[in-house]
Amino acid sequence: MEPLRYDPPAAPLVVLHHDRDLLVIDKPAGLLSVPGRDPAHHDSALTRAQALDARALAVHRLDLWTSGVLVFALRRKAEAHLRAQFAGRTVEKHYEALVWGCPAEAAGRIDLALAADTDRPPLQRVDAAGKPAITHWRVLDVGPVGARVALRPETGRSHQLRVHLAALGHPILGDPFYAHPAALAAAPRLCLHAVRIGLVHPFTGSPLVLAAPCPF
Repeated sequence: MEPLRYDPPAAPLVVLHHDRDLLVIDKPAGLLSVPGRDPAHHDSALTRAQALDARALAVHRLDLWTSGVLVFALRRKAEAHLRAQFAGRTVEKHYEALVWGCPAEAAGRIDLALAADTDRPPLQRVDAAGKPAITHWRVLDVGPVGARVALRPETGRSHQLRVHLAALGHPILGDPFYAHPAALAAAPRLCLHAVRIGLVHPFTGSPLVLAAPCPF
């Protein structure tokens, strides 16, 4: 598999929320969440966030081609609090995707363990001996080539939503890793967006819901 060319969008970050503890953005597709090892991959959501507020610290990530709500901590105590929420699976993560074809059911639950595909890094694969991974899905609408689905992952495995939907027989449109040629060609980008995150504010202790409108 040939590496994808990294050409991040030039548009400035869209800030969704900014206070003493949090900086939350709407990450565009095509921008890394954090810098890569290659110096050519230094530009990222984190480095751009740090240009807005030098204290920004990464607490979770979105795949390169996934867009949507991305949260940064601005204090070490906030970072520890948020990381504990993500690790404890108490953060509510909601996504939307456009998939190839329409599932036969209106909603469902995918429970398929995942592991790294050692023959094709960085891909993942379904593997009964892998780490547990659970995704809840629901059809929102039906389009010309497939469906719009709402997704709620219980776990946060690498490429989880992409692999699970492909395993269901409905790969995400525009997915360069897991879509078949027709589904890949059906969209100019990976049609996966983090529309909403619900968490507990690390300072106030109050519930906080952060949302970014779906761009596709």
